[in-house]
Amino acid sequence: MAISVLKYDCVIYFNAILRCNMLVNIKHGKITLMTKLARILTNDLFYLPAPVRIHYEKGDFVRLKRTSIKRNKAKQMVGLASLTGLFSADMAIDLGTANTLVYVKGRGVILSEPSVVAYHVKDGTKKVLAVGEDAKLMLGRTPGSIEAIRPMREGVIADFDVAEEMIKHFIRKVHKRSTFYKPKIIVCVPHGATPVEKRAIRQSVLSAGARKAGLIAEPIAAAIGAGMPITDPTGNMVVDIGGGTTEVAVLSLGDIVYARSVRVGGDRMDEAIISYLRRQQNLLVGEATAERIKTSIGTARMPDDGRGASMMVRGRDLLNGVPKETEITQAQVAEALAEPVQQICEAVMTALEVTPPDLAADIVDRGVMLTGGGALLSDLDLALREQTGLAVSIAEESLNCVAMGTGKALEYEKQLRHAIDYDS
Repeated sequence: MAISVLKYDCVIYFNAILRCNMLVNIKHGKITLMTKLARILTNDLFYLPAPVRIHYEKGDFVRLKRTSIKRNKAKQMVGLASLTGLFSADMAIDLGTANTLVYVKGRGVILSEPSVVAYHVKDGTKKVLAVGEDAKLMLGRTPGSIEAIRPMREGVIADFDVAEEMIKHFIRKVHKRSTFYKPKIIVCVPHGATPVEKRAIRQSVLSAGARKAGLIAEPIAAAIGAGMPITDPTGNMVVDIGGGTTEVAVLSLGDIVYARSVRVGGDRMDEAIISYLRRQQNLLVGEATAERIKTSIGTARMPDDGRGASMMVRGRDLLNGVPKETEITQAQVAEALAEPVQQICEAVMTALEVTPPDLAADIVDRGVMLTGGGALLSDLDLALREQTGLAVSIAEESLNCVAMGTGKALEYEKQLRHAIDYDS
């Protein structure tokens, strides 16, 4: 097991109690333990019996002995170096319905993959075959013995076992080196999640290998990630449109004044497109095709020319059962998305109606911030502006806002401890 260490002259600072006279192997600036650890404990010092010079070549064996230096003196020697981070990489996870993003402390967002798992069913047991991008390619194309599913639905866990395997996979993908400590993980959850749904998320994360699991409300994470001054005594409104839910919240002094979670998001928009094509053109398309239509020519408002851009889509003709290709225009997509867009606008209007007057005045000055993948729908900000009369802006890197905010909550845990729930 390789351990990175900090050197202070001849002193090597470990995060583990080792057996006396334990053999080690110096190699590539790391120390490889040759026998098992006795037990884990923080802040113990060991030194080499001779000065660390070049004549200790890689591959040489030396014996470690425990120093008699007291712990408080040792801390003075190494200053503020806390080596827990060398043994574990604490992380924040945006466990989304459509995509899962992982933020590692000190490194930023390093993983973004679809929340899809493909598994093989044999004798009633599930064996995971692919996770993320590879599994997404299998959606709608699997034989009878393989299933490709999304374990998250509307922001919460729909399949506990599959979600646990997915989280394990992402943790292993991020943790490419061996560690003594399991990581501490903070996960964002929809504001409207029930205690049972929160407990399911926490238990999945703990079972996947976390030593501690914290939860943070999605609107707070989105506002932090968008760079909004939520700790100031002023009103801030954020609308986070994800794959399964839309979170509308008014925040002040670092907490939520009002929040509403509606089960409308990118998935509902895809369903609306599928339903429209089936109803209007007798064409059955899959989720992947509907998502491609939404991202290519999707719009929240009717185009000025009444038609807009167009694209060719392929599916199955419901009248004669054969595959066929047809054209769909931007105007048709706008008509298909009218209902989910209207539901998002109504949620924003409801939030504004119950906002305290002083905070409402602040929102008039500051406007509304859109985050999440759904914010990238063309002209959605204009549709909201027409209905509310407020300035509406889209956050930079809106797809990563929630993950970035959850990661900042991990970085500045002491300042934001009131927003992180470790107990429910």
